Amino acid sequence: MSAIRVRIAPSPTGPLHVGTARTALFNYLFARKSGGKFILRIEDTDLERSDKKYEKDIFEGLHWLGIEADESPKRGGSYSPYRQSERIDTYKMHLLKLLSEKKAFYCFHSEKELEEEKERLIESKKPPLHLCEYRNMDSKEAEFLTQTKNNYIIRFKTPLGRKIIFKDLIRGEVSFDSDLIGDFSIAKRPDVPLYNFAVVVDDTEMKISHIIRGEDHLSNTPKQILLIESLDFKLPQYAHLPLILGTDRSKLSKRHGATSIGEYRDQGYLPETLFNFMALLGWAPGDNKEIFSEKELVKEFSLEKIQKSGAIFDMTKLDWMNGEYIRKKSHQELTELCLPFLKDFLKFQIPNSKFQIDYIEKIVALEQPRLKKLSEIGERTNYFFRQPEYDKELLRWKNMTDEELNHTIDKLLNLLQKPLWKLNSDSGIIEKIFMEEIRAGDKGKVLWPLRVALTGKKASPGPFEILEILDKKEALKRLNFAKKLL
Repeated sequence: MSAIRVRIAPSPTGPLHVGTARTALFNYLFARKSGGKFILRIEDTDLERSDKKYEKDIFEGLHWLGIEADESPKRGGSYSPYRQSERIDTYKMHLLKLLSEKKAFYCFHSEKELEEEKERLIESKKPPLHLCEYRNMDSKEAEFLTQTKNNYIIRFKTPLGRKIIFKDLIRGEVSFDSDLIGDFSIAKRPDVPLYNFAVVVDDTEMKISHIIRGEDHLSNTPKQILLIESLDFKLPQYAHLPLILGTDRSKLSKRHGATSIGEYRDQGYLPETLFNFMALLGWAPGDNKEIFSEKELVKEFSLEKIQKSGAIFDMTKLDWMNGEYIRKKSHQELTELCLPFLKDFLKFQIPNSKFQIDYIEKIVALEQPRLKKLSEIGERTNYFFRQPEYDKELLRWKNMTDEELNHTIDKLLNLLQKPLWKLNSDSGIIEKIFMEEIRAGDKGKVLWPLRVALTGKKASPGPFEILEILDKKEALKRLNFAKKLL
């Protein structure tokens, strides 16, 4: 068996998309499982749309996810260069070969003519394909016209009456009728190749054994097989992955939410979460297990377990999974991850309290059981870093009167001023002392105003957990603020 070599070949025309990252992940897992090589190639021949910032985003996004290529523009390799823009001479050589063998030809139709032809075909309910009248033009005449005309492209002469059949490792046998393909474009000029041609040359030159890519590329496969045959290249094996869908079962797009890896990183999702979550987008191990380490995924992964139908991108599941990974972190590690999401709040100072890392670590630990995303930490804990603002009605428990509320605040102030516990005592000790002082009656009449005065929120951790972290002097200040509101 020949060596397993797979690749991901994104175009640097936008941020790293979830779909591209999922394809990269499946290729990566397949390579690691089989002891093969995973290659990252940049398809940047579309110079008008390609941008170095997007190339950088691809590199950074895959690295953040933990998907490391064995060969790439950065790492190099035996088949470099790994950017299409640096491989023009190779494409030109193969293009000229096809032209000399009359397997490709120059097409001199203008864009306007081609568009009008397409409209006529659609109106007459025929496939909008182009069977070019220049396909049999004399080569010398064609060469002459290239010197006198600016508007021309190079097309592949698609053989008529062919049945193109190949085995897809996910979908089984797939067939296409060559009469429904037409004479498709493969280059703008000999030194400006287009996608279907360049990808065939690259995959062959780099000895790619398996093409694992999205279902949206399925229609390109018969064109590429025809090119492979015409160039006397070896046919790789194909596997077309199911599309990623939104919850409405339409193709995942911006209207469903974030679609780029960078957006999920900025929202506070962990790389191991995305790695695990994306592996389950179209693949299943055969049991109900959903949390996997990278090592486990490599061991379990196989193309045979990939589904044919679309994979739903379920945000509820992603949030749940991210929460599971957050709870696996040590307090110290999670604090380091949360610090970038707290930078706006660290501008504020609490009297008699320093923003030391151990203080922030206690805050993060308090919210760790409830966090779904790292970005939630600021909104959830902002009251630890500044005086909360709220409407005085929020202090009221059920039908408490103003007199009852004032009495409760006074009681709490007196209780906090007593030297009953040391600074940052255990919340259990604080709770025991409070409960002994409160004794009988509706506990909510005391604990609700206390919690609101400390946090200014309708929902938060309990007041005793907060008092375990918050400076006692600051707690008194906040109760006095509540009294002034009343």
